[in-house]
Amino acid sequence: MEQKIEETGGFLPWFGIPKLLPYIRQYIPRILFMILLGTLSSLLDSVWPLFNRYALNHFVAEHTLKGLGPFIAIYVGLLLLYVADNLICTYRCGQVEMSVDRDLRNAAFHHLQELSFSYFNRNNVGYIHARVMSDTGKIGVLVAWRLMDIVWNGAYIVWVLIMMFLLDWKLAGIVSLLVPVVVLLVSLFQKKLVNLNRRIREINSTITGNFNEGITGARAIKTLVIEDRIREDFEKDTENMRRTSVRATHFSALFTAGVTMMSSVALSLVLWRGGLATIEDLTRIGTLSVFLSYAMGMMEPIQHVIVTLSEMIAVQVNIERLTNLLATESDVSDRPDVIEKYGDTFHPKKENWEPLYGDVEFRDVSFHYPDGEEYVLEHFDLKVPMGTNVAIVGETGAGKSTLVNLVCRFFEPTSGQVLIDGKDARERSQLWLHSNIGYVLQTPHLFSGTIRENLRYGRPDATDEEIMDALRLVSADGIVLQMEKGLDSQVGEGGGMLSTGEKQLLSFARALLADPRILILDEATASVDTVTEKAIQQAITTVTRGRTSFVIAHRLSTIVEADIILVVRDGRIIEQGTHKELMDARGSYYKLFTRQFEELAPDRALEG
Repeated sequence: MEQKIEETGGFLPWFGIPKLLPYIRQYIPRILFMILLGTLSSLLDSVWPLFNRYALNHFVAEHTLKGLGPFIAIYVGLLLLYVADNLICTYRCGQVEMSVDRDLRNAAFHHLQELSFSYFNRNNVGYIHARVMSDTGKIGVLVAWRLMDIVWNGAYIVWVLIMMFLLDWKLAGIVSLLVPVVVLLVSLFQKKLVNLNRRIREINSTITGNFNEGITGARAIKTLVIEDRIREDFEKDTENMRRTSVRATHFSALFTAGVTMMSSVALSLVLWRGGLATIEDLTRIGTLSVFLSYAMGMMEPIQHVIVTLSEMIAVQVNIERLTNLLATESDVSDRPDVIEKYGDTFHPKKENWEPLYGDVEFRDVSFHYPDGEEYVLEHFDLKVPMGTNVAIVGETGAGKSTLVNLVCRFFEPTSGQVLIDGKDARERSQLWLHSNIGYVLQTPHLFSGTIRENLRYGRPDATDEEIMDALRLVSADGIVLQMEKGLDSQVGEGGGMLSTGEKQLLSFARALLADPRILILDEATASVDTVTEKAIQQAITTVTRGRTSFVIAHRLSTIVEADIILVVRDGRIIEQGTHKELMDARGSYYKLFTRQFEELAPDRALEG
């Protein structure tokens, strides 16, 4: 579960930084160099008014140009140093931001590839997307730019205070009295502004979501005739956004006016006390000029420091969410000794991989999902010899996918063992097992790219001839032949340029191309018409020969030749046997089959 961080005052963000150290440790020398450059830059910024003081007190007051050459040389030299310092610092900050952002995204995405299915069941795509894309970006900005904002503005305030007290401690004391007032003013307004801006972001997210639903759900909206309701809800949200934004603008204006007033007060005090001292010849005009510059320039850095601290506190939430993701342990993971022998997901040791033949056995398996307590399987035993065709049937939501998820090791048994070729699946790597399994989902997914690229995910070294053979085997070669660019045709994002049936056929060909020893068909014919279904059924009969296969079937007519049929209800297997045995028993399978046959009879008659 995501830990909620209360955004309060104080230096809370620093408690999050240690969690990031493993990912930013290599950049610490660069960060320290940036801090040095930022401190030098702020020192140079605080020095410029001293040049004005010297010019007024020496060249103007004494009506002389003596020493003008060295003065200009020093000024230009420091100016060039200042420009070079800022150039290098800006470059380094950008470099650190992009590098940290890249490393955190890579680490998060890498970790996601190793997490089990249960993590993705518990967390939606939007949540995960925000962790990998948004949170990492904000942390990169924090480590680079926000840190430099604190360093530069904080150092500038310190340098200015030191120089003011060295020049005239009485005037410096007067200006310093206003610093706590400015800090209090900025803190009060900033807290309110942060809350309002957070509320604006929340409302904006709601508006974006409603807008998206209004577009993607346009057909449902029109058929339900709820256009008025959708419009009213959208207008309420936009009005709420307007009111909250106006309040935020109102407080922002008051905030700016308050800081400006404090700057004016500081300026007035310096003019009053400094002017009197100048008249009495206690303070020279150049010193008064320096104090005027410092009094006007100090308030904005104070404001920036407090605003930046507020932003850093807000980023604490992003740090916690990302580090929680990176610390999440997979419900299914290989033991250290298994990784040592077989390698991990990204570093496989294929030379140690044994061949997989396809014997599968459930031995006293009990299972409940990680986020549930009720057992889905209890003390379940089943032997599936190599080459056996197992069909799993049942009502929608009965739990048909549980068995194949255990075979694929997407989940671990709560107790008992799942054996592959007589050996506990946990004694070999997940990648070894997954590399020998072909899985065709009920909802097909294709990746952006060409047909050839998508099919080669099944086997990267496949030739065009082998690809076309796989397509012909599932009667999908016609899809390619009718396209202008053939195998080079784009399928669009998620295969959006193809029909559901075409995507299913291509995903089926992709699985077959990999030549898996275990084949999983999760209602693979549910999205195709009856004509295509017959072609696929013939292909299934061909490709499952000699392979162990598990077929989750919606259309029971497609599994009558299965070696064993398992009937699932409420996550439990209530019947098992061949089609003939189950029909003779006249139990649940018999009722399912006869009911479906009656429902399909009119369609079959029309087709005939």
